[in-house]
Amino acid sequence: MPENTAAARKVRRNRDRRAGGVCSRGVSQYGAAGAAGQPTNSQGKTVEEKKTDNQMKTCPFCRESIRGDALKCRYCGEFLDDGAEDCLESLRTRLPDGMKLSVVIPVYNEKSTIRTILDAVKSVALPKEIIIVDDFSTDGTRDVLKTVSDPDIRIFYHEYNQGKGAALRTGFSKVQGDIVVIQDADLEYNPQEYFRLIRPILEGKADVVYGSRFIGQSHRVLLFWHYLGNQFLTLLSNMFTNLNLTDMETCYKVFKAEVMRDIRIKSNRFGVEPELTAKFARKRCRIYEIPISYAGRDYTEGKKIGWKDGFSAIWCIIKFRFTD
Repeated sequence: MPENTAAARKVRRNRDRRAGGVCSRGVSQYGAAGAAGQPTNSQGKTVEEKKTDNQMKTCPFCRESIRGDALKCRYCGEFLDDGAEDCLESLRTRLPDGMKLSVVIPVYNEKSTIRTILDAVKSVALPKEIIIVDDFSTDGTRDVLKTVSDPDIRIFYHEYNQGKGAALRTGFSKVQGDIVVIQDADLEYNPQEYFRLIRPILEGKADVVYGSRFIGQSHRVLLFWHYLGNQFLTLLSNMFTNLNLTDMETCYKVFKAEVMRDIRIKSNRFGVEPELTAKFARKRCRIYEIPISYAGRDYTEGKKIGWKDGFSAIWCIIKFRFTD
């Protein structure tokens, strides 16, 4: 039988396996021989090491669960290496001594997510206060909030439903920190991104920072017409404010507390987004945009903004261009 036929090669492979799994070149059926005679793969890792690689680990940046051998987080996009955990604090900006963050969370009928978002915000390693404004929830959210006992969390209750703008107006009036972050309670936005959002402010480059869902980070693929509406409203807002934002409607608006001292919010509902943008522009605030991840939800999962709010936003864009 010719030495180079497929049958001959198969016979030699079977003979090598019976002899201990190592062929005439000294390479096992798994690759080069590993330490202590353990079989290895083509990257020189033993089977046991490969099993370890396939275990899950936590991304040190966004805290999501990812594969143990991942080189880049699929959720936040950060590159990982053996020193990622060690260099984490140097990559994140620390607040100077005496400064703190004020996280304002407007809440309406978020019973299923309120505990989770509170835990997520509390886990952010920054000095902060958390201000929750319940806008007359009717699904049991208030009962959950009444069980919260934390000196860093202050909760305020509206006596009737007024809207997101009204809840933010109440929350801003209670702020005692130096930098304000708006945080929705629906788990669409990741609080671990506060670090990158506040950095331009602490570096003296910005007065206001918007977290944009549309400039490069991972996001859940959802509703086309909702996306198109967002893009149209952002374009219209840019035309009236002479800004070049990519995501005017984003929840993540971060700003120096002093910026809000002479701004009065008049919109009660979702018109607060274009109103804030128009008033930041009128004050000539230095505005930065930072890419953020986005885990959007659809209407079956509790999303509340609708087409009527889109028409209201158009009116607010025009109105607050010319009035205060």
